[in-house]
This record gives sequence, structure tokens and C-alpha cells, in this order.
Amino acid sequence: MNILNDFKDLDPNNPGLWPVSVKAILFIVIFVALLFAGWKFDITKQRDELAGLERQEQEKIEVLKLKQRKAANLNALKEQMKEMEISFGDMVRQLPNATEVAGLLVDISQTGLSAGLEFKLFEPQPEEPKEFYAVLPIKIKVHGDYHKFGEFISGLARLPRIVTTHNVDLKVNPLFKNSGTAYSELEMEMIAQTYRALDEDEEEEQ
Repeated sequence: MNILNDFKDLDPNNPGLWPVSVKAILFIVIFVALLFAGWKFDITKQRDELAGLERQEQEKIEVLKLKQRKAANLNALKEQMKEMEISFGDMVRQLPNATEVAGLLVDISQTGLSAGLEFKLFEPQPEEPKEFYAVLPIKIKVHGDYHKFGEFISGLARLPRIVTTHNVDLKVNPLFKNSGTAYSELEMEMIAQTYRALDEDEEEEQ
């Protein structure tokens, strides 16, 4: 009760005359308040630091995951590159060199003759040089029926060298148009393209 009376009788304008007990209690309250404020500030600071460390850790994890994905993609890309190099090498090996072109032209014409076609035109065109190979177009005009044409095209696809067909045009053989008979023979015009590998000197010129 004395302490309560001491608080009631306090003169706020003259704290120097306050009783020792009141001063002690106020000192303890202020000290505890300061301790609590310091503790709360320290805890808040530690929480902020912890949150920052967690963010940094998460960022490092994401960077690591990204690097792992890139590494996995890089390995897959290397495998694809190896497969492409092998496939490309196989294709290049199918390209004849300059000394083999004449034999390939004979193979193309022989394929048509074996299919029963009658050649009206077999005219190699000037080469078209590319980066590492040259295109060899051949104008072809043959007479025959659908079955023979199909056999010819299939035969070209079976040749050991690459031969492609372009601008294929089928029409009735002009000799049969006014004959009064059913059209049994057709005329086919097309461009057959084969390819040859350039030698080192030719590649340097490109």
C-alpha cells in the first residue's frame, strides 16, 4: 500500500524528490522495456537475415537446376550431332566423284532401258556447284506406259548413288494422238538430278 501511496503522491514536475522505491521500480520497468525492444529488434534482424539466406539458397538451387538441365541438353545435343555427322558421312559417301559420274549416267540410262522405256532424250546439263557438292541435272524424255515409268522411277531409287526426279510431266505420246486407237503409250519428260562430291580444290573455289 505504501508503494501505491508513493505513486499517488508523485510530483511529475519534480522527479528528483520521488521516493527511492518508485525510482527503483521505474528503472526496472525501463530496463525491461529496453531489453524487450532490443530483443525484438535482434529477432527481427535475425529473421530478415534468415529470409535473405533462404532466398540466396533457393536462387543457388535454381541456378544449379538450370545448369543440370543445360548439361543434360548438351549431352543430348552432342549425341544428335554425332548421329548427324554419321548420317551426313553416309550421304557424302553416296556421292560419286568426278571419275564415277560417267558410270552413273550409264546406270541411269540402263535403268530406263531395263524398264522397257524408249529414250528420246538423255541430255546432261551443266553442273551447278554448291558448297561441298555439285548438282548434275539431266533432261530426260522417254516413251512407255505407266507400269514402265513406275519401274524406272523405282529403279532410280534403288541405285547405290543418290538420284532425284523433278519437273515430271506425263502426256500422251504425240505419235498416238491422231492414230484413232486407244492411247496405250505415254511420253514422260523430267529432270533427273544426281550429285557428285567436290574435290578439295573445287571446295576452295566456292
